[in-house]
Amino acid sequence: MITLTATAPESLSRSAESTRPPLRVGLVQHRWRPDATELVRALRDGIDRAAGAGAALVCLPEITLLRYPADTPAGPNPGESAEDLTGGPTFALAAEAARANGVFVHASLYEKAPAEDGLGFNTAILVTPSGELAGYTRKLHIPISAGYYEDTYFRPGPGPATGQADPYPVYNPEGLGARVGLPTCWDEWFPEVARSYSLGGAEIVVYPTAIGSEPVFPAFDTQPLWQHVIVANGISSGLFMVVPNRIGDEGKVSFYGSSFISDPFGRVLVQAPRDEEAVLVADLDLDQRRDWLELFPFLLTRRPDTYAALTAPVDVEQPYGVGHEATAVVK
Repeated sequence: MITLTATAPESLSRSAESTRPPLRVGLVQHRWRPDATELVRALRDGIDRAAGAGAALVCLPEITLLRYPADTPAGPNPGESAEDLTGGPTFALAAEAARANGVFVHASLYEKAPAEDGLGFNTAILVTPSGELAGYTRKLHIPISAGYYEDTYFRPGPGPATGQADPYPVYNPEGLGARVGLPTCWDEWFPEVARSYSLGGAEIVVYPTAIGSEPVFPAFDTQPLWQHVIVANGISSGLFMVVPNRIGDEGKVSFYGSSFISDPFGRVLVQAPRDEEAVLVADLDLDQRRDWLELFPFLLTRRPDTYAALTAPVDVEQPYGVGHEATAVVK
């Protein structure tokens, strides 16, 4: 496992002195292992390395401890591998590592959610240095296409129609010194998600990810598109993006790693290889969010009075827009 570090580059548009010290964050890019003990050992080694390099927050990939299940559609009991939010092995790993290193640890799990459909939630958690749950967020947008049949495993997270909590919670835990949002993977493709977190005051958005090859189109490498859209969403909403992915072959999907951390100016501060386990550590100059949005005031010049089409219900007869025939999703 390699370790790559980056210091914060200078702000490109600083108009007022920053009094905030840099925040050092880290992530672990790992390969899943069928031996649970070996897997936990590898992840713990990565967390320890990041903390040893000075990271105050260490982030882990999507459904951290599980083999990615959704390369094939689920069977009759999709939630068999789900776990309790704070009573399962994922929280135990995060809490133990957080206490041992005195850092915040972010992880991702398949959360039990008993119901007739047997589905669970895909949930990101943030654990404090004392091993307590600081916050959690359930994945909102769920993939439905070939190799990523997540709709057969995961129930979408909360929305206003459910009467549940804020779908875009922003956490500002004591001792971290930053405001953080915790969406998951497929959420990263939606500009509405980044904008919602930015309006909620987030400075950092963490996207635990499990993405790789396209089983139906194996020659199509989506890695550049994936990275471009996340970095672009960070630019348009003034956010630091922390994106831990995994590597290795798991069933029909080969994960392409390439985990990275980017800043509001669109600079990739540090990036992992496509095929090697890695720890990334980067210093974030958090006032660069302010600097960028002062120069390009996207949030101030919005026109929400013109955005009604964005909040209208999805028209399944015209999902690609008015005048475009609906076609089948690739399965």
